[in-house]
Amino acid sequence: MNKFHTASSVALQCLLVAVVLLGEAVHGTSAVTCSPLELSPCIGAIIGSSQSPSAECCRKLREQKPCLCGYLKNPNLRSYVGSPNAKKVAAACGVPTPTC
Repeated sequence: MNKFHTASSVALQCLLVAVVLLGEAVHGTSAVTCSPLELSPCIGAIIGSSQSPSAECCRKLREQKPCLCGYLKNPNLRSYVGSPNAKKVAAACGVPTPTC
């Protein structure tokens, strides 16, 4: 092999490693940890019927959106997450009610 071919091969391998690592980093940051405690900024709006959801509540609700079906299936959480006030909070935040 000539030097140009060897250098090209090494550069290509380095590029492929960088793409794989970058892909893993992007994938890792998009993962959501499902924790109902993350919705604690929404408690006041869900339990107190007159309070509007805060910006923090809406941000957390959007972040936890992939987890909502799991919360609805949990008998301990269903009465809170599936309550009429919780649905109002989700609507106010622009988060559609999941169909599970």
